[in-house]
Amino acid sequence: MAKTALITGANKSIGYEAARRLGALGYRIWLGSRDAARGETAAEALRAGGADVRVIEMEVTDDAQVQAAAERVRREDGKLDVLINNAGIAGETGVQPSEQSVDSVKTVYETNVYGPIRVTQAFLPLLKAASQANIVNVSSGLGSLSKHSDPADPVSARNILGYDSSKTALNAVTVAFAKELRSSGIKVNAADPGYTKTDFNHHTGHRTVEQAADVIVKLATLDKDGPTGGYFDDAGVIAW
Repeated sequence: MAKTALITGANKSIGYEAARRLGALGYRIWLGSRDAARGETAAEALRAGGADVRVIEMEVTDDAQVQAAAERVRREDGKLDVLINNAGIAGETGVQPSEQSVDSVKTVYETNVYGPIRVTQAFLPLLKAASQANIVNVSSGLGSLSKHSDPADPVSARNILGYDSSKTALNAVTVAFAKELRSSGIKVNAADPGYTKTDFNHHTGHRTVEQAADVIVKLATLDKDGPTGGYFDDAGVIAW
């Protein structure tokens, strides 16, 4: 049976490119999308390239949808080899931390932190059913406290309370799951795709989605000897 990969927020941009790359490697792709129609449009394009793709409607903040998605994958495949927690939102930007409302921060955390926790917990039985599985949490260099604390690092010039801290929290979530699952054959790592030109940042990024997907695909295809509990970009390890 082919290896399987589920990618949240995969109907466009980095998630879509990761799906395309894994599909080309022979993985069956479960393309997660909040909007089923947009997901199907993306899937049709991937199928035209020869990929085996199934659309799965899933809003990561919705318990019922996530549980239904896990049940469908269990019913149709019985296992999951790769989970990529890619869905994320920027939330309110362009405001100082003292001016960002608590409600807007909560909204960012619902998708960027609680979403990956919810999805990982729901799909964990299927990941354990695989002989060796990989979980990739799509983080950001903006989640690095070391970078933010270094005035010489370009990251320190940015200060988006909700988004940045949500990625720091996601890094901590990554370590927590990695510690628990270390003995189970499941690798859990955080990936920084870099500042990528996408709808997410109004196409202001300097990296392409192809470049951004490199580290995600690398971590998604780790073998049993690969690292776990790490934080990586395509140049290597990032300081927490």
